[in-house]
Amino acid sequence: MSLSRAAQLPPEVRFEYPFSGNLFELPGGVQMHYLDEGRGPVVVLLHGNPTWSFFYRDVVVRLKSAGYRCIVPDHVGCGLSDKPQDYLYTLEQRITDVEALLEHLGLKRFSLVVHDWGGAIGCGLAGRAPERLEKLVLLNTAAFCSKRIPWRIAAVKLPVWGEFLIRGLNAFAGPAANMSVRSPLSPKVRQGFLWPYRNWKDRVAIWNFVKDIPLGAGHPSYASLAAVESGLEYLKEKPVRILWGARDFCFNRHFLERWKALLPAAQATVYADCGHYLLEDGGRAVRDAVAEFLSEGAVQ
Repeated sequence: MSLSRAAQLPPEVRFEYPFSGNLFELPGGVQMHYLDEGRGPVVVLLHGNPTWSFFYRDVVVRLKSAGYRCIVPDHVGCGLSDKPQDYLYTLEQRITDVEALLEHLGLKRFSLVVHDWGGAIGCGLAGRAPERLEKLVLLNTAAFCSKRIPWRIAAVKLPVWGEFLIRGLNAFAGPAANMSVRSPLSPKVRQGFLWPYRNWKDRVAIWNFVKDIPLGAGHPSYASLAAVESGLEYLKEKPVRILWGARDFCFNRHFLERWKALLPAAQATVYADCGHYLLEDGGRAVRDAVAEFLSEGAVQ
């Protein structure tokens, strides 16, 4: 990460997120920020909307100490990545961006930890080349077609009005910092989640993620999501661990049951009093579950 980007983070956020990040230039000159921490088997951790690599900060510390190499990109428009106003913010492009990063790093085999939109992006990546995937951890996410959407999100998905609410009034990232947890975030952690999204231009990807939710076949990204869902067939034989916050207002029990049907061999653990930001509410118990699953069957 360039010094200018690092220096922009407030000291209290740097305390929570003490990493030396990196920049990768995608085709077209857009800079993607990512963490590359630790040595050992590779774990790629993909965030959703409206978070960034900050979401995985404590998991990175835990996995790094357990002997893993963690690759954690900020999707374009998110976190410390560039925020171009005219980028192709679609599911297909998101998958392509992560593919390009992994090719740049020369990574042939990896495990995945995915949350929220990271599920569709990561499973899309894995479905295209399942032989590269070692293990998969699903954290309150989806990677299949569904018409279910919370009214709170449907209300800000409307053209023009939705963009004004999300980008102008911060009516997505701001409320998410409250609604996505059962236990309130500390002031410095809340600041960490929200710092990259301080104004209209900064929230370009937050709006485009919402706009890109495909609820029907007429949506531009519907075919891409359908292809991701089809690719799940190739992941049925992979080791999969589902860790699920039961108090998620968005990815509720319906989505968990759909995962169980699609990947019947997956082992699921439900955390009864955790919300959408499972890693915040679940804390050490969830971090340990991720690390323990990744280490199962590993050659010492």
